[in-house]
Amino acid sequence: MSPSVLFNFNDAKDAFTASTRSALDNKTSKPLINAFNQITGNETEKKTTLDQALRQVLEEQIVSCYLALIYLSIDGVTEGLCSATTPFLLLGDVLDCLPLDQCDKIFSFVEENVSTWKSVSTSVCFCNFYLLRRLSKSQNTVFCGRIQLFLARLFPLSEKSGLNLQSQFNLDNITVFNKNEQESTLGQRLLNYINPLHSFSKEDGMEVEEGEMGDEEPGVPAPCSIPIDYNLYRKFWTLQDYFRNPVQCYDKFSWMTFLKYSDETLAVFKSFKLDDMQASKRKLEELRTAGGEHVYFAKFLTSEKLMDLQLSDSNFRRHILLQYLILFQYLKGQVKFKSSSCVLNDDQCSWMEETTKLVYQLLREIPPDGDKFATMVEHVLNTEENWNSWKNEGCPSFVKDRDELTRLWNLNHDNMAACQSESREFMPSLEEFFEEAIEQADPANMVEDEYKVVRNSNYGWRALRLLSRRSPHFFQPTNQQFKSLADYLESMVIKLAKELPDLPSEEIKTGEEDDEDNGDTLLKESNDSPSMQTKVVSNQQMDEIAAKLGAQWKTLASQLEIKAAEIREIETDSEDVDMQAKLLLVAWQDREGTQATVESLITALNNAGFPKIADILNET
Repeated sequence: MSPSVLFNFNDAKDAFTASTRSALDNKTSKPLINAFNQITGNETEKKTTLDQALRQVLEEQIVSCYLALIYLSIDGVTEGLCSATTPFLLLGDVLDCLPLDQCDKIFSFVEENVSTWKSVSTSVCFCNFYLLRRLSKSQNTVFCGRIQLFLARLFPLSEKSGLNLQSQFNLDNITVFNKNEQESTLGQRLLNYINPLHSFSKEDGMEVEEGEMGDEEPGVPAPCSIPIDYNLYRKFWTLQDYFRNPVQCYDKFSWMTFLKYSDETLAVFKSFKLDDMQASKRKLEELRTAGGEHVYFAKFLTSEKLMDLQLSDSNFRRHILLQYLILFQYLKGQVKFKSSSCVLNDDQCSWMEETTKLVYQLLREIPPDGDKFATMVEHVLNTEENWNSWKNEGCPSFVKDRDELTRLWNLNHDNMAACQSESREFMPSLEEFFEEAIEQADPANMVEDEYKVVRNSNYGWRALRLLSRRSPHFFQPTNQQFKSLADYLESMVIKLAKELPDLPSEEIKTGEEDDEDNGDTLLKESNDSPSMQTKVVSNQQMDEIAAKLGAQWKTLASQLEIKAAEIREIETDSEDVDMQAKLLLVAWQDREGTQATVESLITALNNAGFPKIADILNET
């Protein structure tokens, strides 16, 4: 007889319910594991039954131990005892049954376990979507924002379900304002007649006590008085409909209306500057300090009686100006799903370009920290351009193919050996690098000096780096005086042309050979001189001393007054200690010139504690 026939749902549910209560009391999942193993039946039947038992226990004890039960269900999923969606079903039941203030606390638990929910992200997203429907966007704004941020962390960046791929607008976000001028005027007169001491009614959500707005405090400048009439009020709030649905701007007649209203609104912003010491701003700062948090509203308050204060508020102005920049970015941007008829003409583009400059100027003039805010906004909008380009390309994944990395790691079992492979040698040979320079040095090619590659500063820097690694001429001392790096490189090119094979060098004749011979003769005579006070250290002597110094060359560096930056450069140029010692002596000789005598080097060696090495110079 098959196990499914022997399975009894009611008995199994009772057993799982009892084991669930025991697991909650003992704070361990072992009772569930034991019950799961003892009950007969196939795995699917037992998982389904345990899911029901968990939900039943949750219903009984939802107030006292819902978090513990959810944790228990997560352990059950880990052990393979219940369905993977069970924790999310329990979470959904809890969020549906409890009031919103307790849901706020439960959501903190959800936020702390992001890694757990990522494995089955779809289910937990449904729970959060249901919770979002219960919340008011105007009264529970912070809670809604927390849920949206959580969903953004839960989904991968390339998840298309969370993207507005078709650039759709929230057309339901309608800004309601008074569109009847007669009602507006009559209502204001009636309000002033009934209660002249109150500027605003309680229905507008803002009551001003006697003397608060009428009597100015001594020593405090009054807010700028902006002449507000119904026409400005109507045109100002009409612009919100264009910000809500930017596609209207592609219509000729709608664009003319938008252009006219925008010019008048921005003219008001430009004419009436905000003072950083306004009384209204000081009042707002006092409220922020007393409340401890920044107070904001999810929707605009469109009462005519508030408009004067709104236009005097820096945050409100920034909000409106930022809407302009976002609108312009959409109108000028390349959007994949934008209709082919949505095209701007040259006059529209020119107006938007000038207005964009004006908006940024107005943002910089708004206190406090106007320059900082404008710079930040510009940076964010530039980043948004990259985001739009990514969406236009079909949202390609940011995760690179790991197979290529696996192939690279498996090229060689020894990573250091792979780095030292001949295929990793990117430094050019002397023949390859100086071939063009040698050809240009040939008088037969008639290349003018200003066009030679040795005159290029980038080429010169790379040439010096290559010569220090590949050419012995770089470290040979000479009495020749060079006016520039190009002159030095030209002399090196002539030397290399004589030595390198398969390069035309026989016809390269300049007057520098005689200078070089004279320099060598002078050096030879200097070496034959019996006076050690004027005798310059030879290249052979430096090789011998460098070989003796080896890894101890830094001790001598302090006596030769070599700077720390030069020591670091020497260590960078070569890893061989003998070469580092040679570079040290060359650096000292280049700095001292004719003063780099045998006697001064002997003194430095003795002071550094190398008398035996100094004897080498005494013997030669």
